[in-house]
Amino acid sequence: MTELDDTDRRILRALVADATQSASALGRRLGLSQPAVWRRIRRLRSEGVIAGQRLDLDRERLGFGVTVFLGVKLATKGRVSLDDFERAVSAIPEVQTVEHILGLFDYRLRVVARDIADFERVLRRRIMTLPGVGDVEANVLLSEERRPGPIG
Repeated sequence: MTELDDTDRRILRALVADATQSASALGRRLGLSQPAVWRRIRRLRSEGVIAGQRLDLDRERLGFGVTVFLGVKLATKGRVSLDDFERAVSAIPEVQTVEHILGLFDYRLRVVARDIADFERVLRRRIMTLPGVGDVEANVLLSEERRPGPIG
């Protein structure tokens, strides 16, 4: 585990809110020099605390108005390898995340679709035809509040 001081945490909180901020802007905001901020960010990246940067797209504005969480239980765990299932399901563009979980289901998928009819098409033609798929449970996302996660 990487030891973080208060300044590291303040930098991380600021970057979680807006990762496009320059080191210079961050420095002005946090009362640090640009080189000091840049050194800290570089160290946090090299230690793996900052694992990457992502672009947050507005799915609705792109025409994807429905998000569904699918619980998937594999019917034949012995015959179909988990890697094969993960590789096949990851190739479906509407599947945004694939999480191998412990509990009633083996996987939790986040699937986006244009509408419920489009989701049904993805479910029937793509997901249900994957090797080893057994039981499936769908939960439609009604609203979402994003939290930045624990930074300490």
